[in-house]
Amino acid sequence: MSGTWILLVVVAAIAVTGLANRGNLQAPLVLVVIGALASFIPGLPQLELEPHVLLGVVLPPLLYSAAVRFSVPTFKRNLSHILRLGIGTVLVTAFAVAFFAEWLVPELTFGAALVLGAVVAPTDAVSAVAVGRKLGLPKRVIAILTGEGLVNDATALTLFTVAVSAVVGTQVFVDSPVVFFGYEVVGGVVVGLVLAVAVHWVRARMDHPSLETALGLAIPFTAYLVAEEIHASGVLAVVAAGLYMGHRSTDLSVTTRLQERFVWESLDILLEMFVFAYMGLQLKFVLDEVTDNGYDVVTILFYAFAVLVVVMLVRPIWGLLNWGRRRAARTVGLGRLGRDALSFREHIVVSWAGMRGVVTLAAAGGIPFVLASGDPFPGREIIHLTAIVVAVGTLLIQGSTMPVLIRRLDVTDPYEQLRAEEQRALARSISSDAARDRLQALAAELPDGADAEKVRRILERVERSIRSRVDAERAESEIDIERSQDAGALFDRFRRAVLRAQRTALIAARDEGSLDDETLRAELESLDIEEAAAEERIDRRERND
Repeated sequence: MSGTWILLVVVAAIAVTGLANRGNLQAPLVLVVIGALASFIPGLPQLELEPHVLLGVVLPPLLYSAAVRFSVPTFKRNLSHILRLGIGTVLVTAFAVAFFAEWLVPELTFGAALVLGAVVAPTDAVSAVAVGRKLGLPKRVIAILTGEGLVNDATALTLFTVAVSAVVGTQVFVDSPVVFFGYEVVGGVVVGLVLAVAVHWVRARMDHPSLETALGLAIPFTAYLVAEEIHASGVLAVVAAGLYMGHRSTDLSVTTRLQERFVWESLDILLEMFVFAYMGLQLKFVLDEVTDNGYDVVTILFYAFAVLVVVMLVRPIWGLLNWGRRRAARTVGLGRLGRDALSFREHIVVSWAGMRGVVTLAAAGGIPFVLASGDPFPGREIIHLTAIVVAVGTLLIQGSTMPVLIRRLDVTDPYEQLRAEEQRALARSISSDAARDRLQALAAELPDGADAEKVRRILERVERSIRSRVDAERAESEIDIERSQDAGALFDRFRRAVLRAQRTALIAARDEGSLDDETLRAELESLDIEEAAAEERIDRRERND
């Protein structure tokens, strides 16, 4: 398919996403359904991307964007849960699928079945996290699901590489799978951190927000390709770089931070929506591929749906077994081994958040056509169709039932809002104390030859500007304390109305010729920063409600 068709799919995906959001629908589900139906339109060309494009172009920015926004202390605090899901659950799922598929599907050897297991094992947390945030899922659950999504791709792709090499008859450069996995982990993390440290050092000396943002855009692609070039994990290289850059983002200027935030959010949405549309558009063509190779479509679909059931059951069973093990450890007095940050209901939600995404699609398309001997890869078309069915099926079944599950289990944390308010109050107190101390120090350290009265008036202006910001935040806090949605909506609308009235008046004055365009642009930049700060506070309150 030409680039024109790809761009048309991107535009259509964004339009559908906008309409789905306005209708309070889950955009990923709508995109997959519409894409699947559209794939049967007569004459529609196949949208087919090479696996290295999906893995090397689409996946890195998605992973990097999530890692940049993820808190390093939160990652460390939930590391045991993240690794248990990102490594343990992936391996258990892959081998469970392998044993079941070898037993069920005559065309698959165990090696080919393990390839299938590696393809369908990694989850994609995009849909679950979006729903969870909207419905008030506790932050620790969101953090664990996000962290799992940063780790499990590396585990699955490493297993995929080893399994494919075993089936094809080639060798990875390290004979031991365990040593190979260790090398991929260490090599990927080192590449990502070295690159991130170097880029951060360069950006700290640039003092040019646009160039800094442009350099930041190159990080995920560079980290992935460099790591893959030395046979390390490109996924972990991207994640390590993203975590480091996100943790050090406080060193950047406010302009650079604002630019990067909006750039990555836009790119994130564009790629995610394209992936879901691409997933649906593959359905008809993969069915044709199965038919062209002489398989009975009904039989292969039966195999695929059976594997889908196994995939959907393994994660909850394994998760509940782990919960039971920790509960038993607490019962016998092994407090450390029995420590668990999640409640039973939260474990159920995490266990059901098993939707698949871009890695499953890319890995399925990356299976070789022939073995080293020249024979066809056993059951390649079956694996490809099964991967599509699992990806679409988990998204439609688990994705559509996640909101109902979260509401029925009522897993919202009543104390989380209180803790968040306490933390905000602490942050304001720290900020207020720092401002007061600094103003006093500036008043006591007058520059040589400075007019004391003039300096005093300037400091008073600075103090008034800081106080106005504190007053605005206090007004917002008072609305939060009132817990009145009507008052909050009015406050938001009035603030937006004032800012937009200022913007409209300035533009009108420019259009009338009484205000220079250069002056208008400078004033609008200030209003943009103020409005961006206001919108951020509004979004933060909406996420916490």
